[in-house]
Amino acid sequence: MTDSGTEGSFDLVLKGGRVIDERNGVDAVLDVAVSNGRIAALAKELPAGGAAVRDVSGTIVAPGLIDIHAHVYHKATSLSVDPDIVARRSAITTLVDAGSAGAGNYDGFRDYVMARSPHRILAFLNISFPGIFGFDKGLFIGEATLKEMLPVDRCVAKIEANRDRIVGVKVRIGGPATGDLGLGALELALEAAEATGLPLMTHIGGPPPSYAEVVSKLRPGDILTHCYRPEPNSAIGPDGRVLAEVLAARERGVLFDIAHGMGAFGYETAEAALKSGFPPDLISSDVHVISIEGPGYDLLHTMSKLLNCGLPLPDVIGMSTSRPALAMRRPDLGHLGLGAVADISVLSQVDSNFVFEDVVGVTREGTTLLEPVACYAGGEEMELAPRPFEEPYIVSCAHAHVDH
Repeated sequence: MTDSGTEGSFDLVLKGGRVIDERNGVDAVLDVAVSNGRIAALAKELPAGGAAVRDVSGTIVAPGLIDIHAHVYHKATSLSVDPDIVARRSAITTLVDAGSAGAGNYDGFRDYVMARSPHRILAFLNISFPGIFGFDKGLFIGEATLKEMLPVDRCVAKIEANRDRIVGVKVRIGGPATGDLGLGALELALEAAEATGLPLMTHIGGPPPSYAEVVSKLRPGDILTHCYRPEPNSAIGPDGRVLAEVLAARERGVLFDIAHGMGAFGYETAEAALKSGFPPDLISSDVHVISIEGPGYDLLHTMSKLLNCGLPLPDVIGMSTSRPALAMRRPDLGHLGLGAVADISVLSQVDSNFVFEDVVGVTREGTTLLEPVACYAGGEEMELAPRPFEEPYIVSCAHAHVDH
């Protein structure tokens, strides 16, 4: 594929990588050309002309990675981390904050974090007016325990004034996050999402309410995040099978997101779900002040963890690029079609005996890791950062074979 208007006038050509673009059905060794910040061509042996050329043979060339669940309202909320550090070490082009800010403090997030970052930052706005204000090491104060803290009209008004960056509504449901209000918080969040025509992302924590009660209220296109959380309150019933309510939710179009974090990925749940034919729709990190130190670390590490659980590489890439873009209704992102913004993540798949750990201490030795090679945002090369927690476990590069 070549844009006839730009042929021969490329700015950059990435040569010989395995291009995986789920949206456009591409999985092949191709060259990718960029012109004026957009994808200009995908073909074998593209003529570079005067373009900058980078040999990426043996690597995976993917649409820019999207972390649809992160916490990056840095220095203004106690749980949030520096978005640029996280993006650089994971070759991420788009970070989506999952409710760190509410209507009461979103403007600061927009003006002092989003506007100053070289990376694209979007947000789910918390139905709670102050956002997530009481989350830190050794501290957990629920932001959705009082109806008075969840003014639907203020949430709706803030979204209407900021539709360029706000992609949905967020609520945390379960345990101390909602306290006695329970499902009442979910109902208010759904009211705001319905009024704005946007998806709702709901956190599922410990009971009450139950996983089944929460997921049963979600609409097509809503996102259940922390889908593989361990017991208590997992997606797996006493019979070892996926709950009927969870299967019914998927059938009607509810999306299921990993969001590893510090408490939301259990091998027992994940392995039972995958064995039952219930993969996630989305892979995200839930990176925050605690999980950034492990066992979740970040999006790229979470992708590696799911790859080692047996998910095929093309699916892992799709769950971290095209599918999150479509879930937040940004079809302009997450693909490498002609004319698309040139957000590109170049990754290497390496042999590794890294011992992965879930949030309750269960371990599995892996065989492979995904590592960053290069990252381009709008065609501009972005700085990368090292991954010291993985480096000692890298054995060798694994060739990026093309599946036929």
